[in-house]
Amino acid sequence: MTTLRTLLFTPIFLTAFCLDARAGVDDATRKQIIAELSSKVSEVYVFPDKAGQIVARLEAREQSGAYRAAKDIKQLSSMLTDDLRHPTRDKHLGVRYAAKPIPKDENRPDPTPEMDRQFADYLKSQNYGIRKVETLPGNIGYIDLREFSSVRFAKPALSAMMTLVADTDALIVDLRNNGGGDPYAVAWMQSYLFDDRTHLNDMYWREGDRTQAFWTEADVPGQKFGGAKKVYVLTSKDTFSGAEEFSYNLQQLRRGVIIGETTGGGAHPGRSYRIHPHLSVFIPGGRAINPVSKTNWEGTGVVPDVKVKAAETLRTAQRLALADLLKSPVDEERARELRKHLRSLN
Repeated sequence: MTTLRTLLFTPIFLTAFCLDARAGVDDATRKQIIAELSSKVSEVYVFPDKAGQIVARLEAREQSGAYRAAKDIKQLSSMLTDDLRHPTRDKHLGVRYAAKPIPKDENRPDPTPEMDRQFADYLKSQNYGIRKVETLPGNIGYIDLREFSSVRFAKPALSAMMTLVADTDALIVDLRNNGGGDPYAVAWMQSYLFDDRTHLNDMYWREGDRTQAFWTEADVPGQKFGGAKKVYVLTSKDTFSGAEEFSYNLQQLRRGVIIGETTGGGAHPGRSYRIHPHLSVFIPGGRAINPVSKTNWEGTGVVPDVKVKAAETLRTAQRLALADLLKSPVDEERARELRKHLRSLN
């Protein structure tokens, strides 16, 4: 998950020198990387006590000579990631290697206009994470969404997507391959699944010691799916971060049925920071607090209501949706149609 100012992935289109990942790391460079990493973790990480544990581990590992064993900068980034996560088990924490130089602007609190343009072009090239929108037999809507793109750019596409399924009789949202994204996009999409303004989630931020509430919007462009018809969410072990929030929100509000595998277990939003011309670190500065459970899915994942293997989730959801629609068909002709589609899935 990200805040509005955060770019999970900023495409950088430069013709500048690319660093060979196999290049060695000299002592001075390594020490500078560790010092910058330690400083950022101490300053930003949502849990100050755990930040202290991380810094202590980084310093101990450096003093022991462990990082001198890294044969190149890419291996060093992997070793640093392991040590960031060792005291915390926080899967959001991580150091990433980039072959092309990372602009110094990466550490700005807000993106530059050029960064915005590049990011907008990238999201557009990915169709804002929307892989498929269709109507399955029995008038069941199906959405395959691969990320929650920044709502600043994705809002029109998400609204169009949700309007396309508004008149279906049930909805399946496939998040099996969704690694997360913008919590504002989560809230925007879920605005189409509730009739009234609804409190979805809170985010506590270490910076400013503040809590930010996320609610659905009462009025949205296009047409809502609404709050009465059934929603089924497909998950896998690869469902992570913002996609977990989407699932957890609906589960806690008893608005959706979660089908599949327990998700990855990452509930701490944050942003990336440049710590070297070819290394960045993602550091969570916040944590989710669900208004119903008063906790989140960090470390545990979202446990599905119906546990099946990821490959079986779609057929399972279709069967459940058809069976539910058969409880109150509009007429016998509709009932025959639903029974036919249900038999075809058995």
